[in-house]
Amino acid sequence: MGRVNDDAAAALEEYADLFAMTGGDAFRVRSYQKAAKAIAGHPEDISRVDVRVVPGVGEAIAKKVEEFLQRGSFRQLDALRAQVPDGVRALTRIASLGPKKAVFLYHELGIDSPEALARAIGEGRLAGLRGFGPKSEENILKGIEQLRTSGERVHLGVAMDLAERVIASLPAAEKIACAGSVRRMKETIGDVDILAVGPESLMDDFKRQPYVAEVIASGALKTSVRTVQGVQVDLRLVPAGSWGSAMQYFTGSKMHNVRLREMCVKRGWKLSEYGLFEGERVIAAEAEEDIYAALGMQWVPPPLREDGGEFEAALRGALPELVTVDDLKGDLHTHTDLTDGIATLEEMVAAAAARGYAYYAVTDHAPNLFMQRMTLEKMLEQRERLRRLQDSYPGMRLLHGTELNIAPDGSVDWPAEVLSGFDICVASVHSHFTQSREEMTRRFVAACENPYVHVIGHPTTRKIGKRPPVDADWETVFAAAARTGTILEIDAYPDRADLPSDLVRLARHHGVRFSIDSDAHSVPHLGNLRFGVGIAQRAWLTGDDVVNTWPVDRLLDLLHHD
Repeated sequence: MGRVNDDAAAALEEYADLFAMTGGDAFRVRSYQKAAKAIAGHPEDISRVDVRVVPGVGEAIAKKVEEFLQRGSFRQLDALRAQVPDGVRALTRIASLGPKKAVFLYHELGIDSPEALARAIGEGRLAGLRGFGPKSEENILKGIEQLRTSGERVHLGVAMDLAERVIASLPAAEKIACAGSVRRMKETIGDVDILAVGPESLMDDFKRQPYVAEVIASGALKTSVRTVQGVQVDLRLVPAGSWGSAMQYFTGSKMHNVRLREMCVKRGWKLSEYGLFEGERVIAAEAEEDIYAALGMQWVPPPLREDGGEFEAALRGALPELVTVDDLKGDLHTHTDLTDGIATLEEMVAAAAARGYAYYAVTDHAPNLFMQRMTLEKMLEQRERLRRLQDSYPGMRLLHGTELNIAPDGSVDWPAEVLSGFDICVASVHSHFTQSREEMTRRFVAACENPYVHVIGHPTTRKIGKRPPVDADWETVFAAAARTGTILEIDAYPDRADLPSDLVRLARHHGVRFSIDSDAHSVPHLGNLRFGVGIAQRAWLTGDDVVNTWPVDRLLDLLHHD
């Protein structure tokens, strides 16, 4: 279902971008963006219902969507694509460059790609252009570099969705699973590796799938394709008897496998994708666990396979019991249509209850995010609605929270007497991303020291492929969070994945506690928690490190220990 909705939403999103670039009316641009968001977050497959039932989809947009569902595009989108070259559209993906500036540069200087823009800056051709000072040139060059390095990779949400789609499309496989960095739950992915046991005809089945844009290489045992999203997928056929050793070999990481092979070589053994051998004798091949057991160690969960201490721990039998999705008892950061979410309070609460949560927090934005037009009156009205809803959900504790904005000086919206009325306050940076390291560090420390702030939301503020992380002295921030008992969020939204796993691990050394939150803006987003769990596992977290695995009484004691 998600795929059809996502594809239609992406087409409307692209139309809105192109429309804005060609001088289209800002109000109409906004209505297309809102409709795209609503379609992406709609819980039903829009090809099976009348798209007009989706909030914000009027007749004009509905017609475009219907045409898109029939032929994969619509007339007005084709016309705009013809007007704006691909390279100019790529310019808009540079973090500090908007659509209007991109079109301006194209018309004024003929700049039609990020590479051409970098050359023009190097040659001084932007000097004296209004709106392009030295600071802005520096930011653009940083943005171009980021676009270049992220262009080869996609975030885990895209890769996992694709891997699951491939697996579902090949029912003839006797056994099929994802390996590589997707299995290790890495936050960004270069390509997707799928292993299968089954007939050779699987390769032909694979090449015929609608998600395949181009076959890169094709053989009896391995086929590589590029998908319509531009991601490479490799499908390998492996012998059933070598399933475990193939999974081990193709899961990686490279550093982990090098260490493992060295351990085997010391014993005079040979490890390959076909098995662990002593001469001709097979020691282990069918099950991964047997390979690790033969070396006298615990099986290492894939997210830990980065040569980051897992061998030493596994040999001592001391690997942590990692937190799992099933351990999570609730979600502490979610939005409704009162601010920038697209589902109602009632819809979000019902969806949380359907997940079996013991507690659920609604944390709509506070007033300093001006776009959301939040007022105290609206917030108190929502609190009353939530209180009334509580009677219908005796098994789930509803928490009324807010997502505050951390201002440049570290202060937050709402005065103390308002903040004290919330069950939970998440505080996040939403602006002034380019403050100096010292200013940004002070800003976070001040937020941690605010007695009403329980959680720092998406701390680095990064958006993978779109916005780099802010610069802060994280050791100092984490020490402050540990000292004040402030929880740090692992925002599970896959294009945020924030805190990233390396920083989570560092924060844990300081004694910080974490919450894994969906930051859901629609019902399907609630399912993103698994990506946050992947980050937590890569950082060696146990259930005790993650406050939303705790029973409701223990959690509330922590939130209101003051």
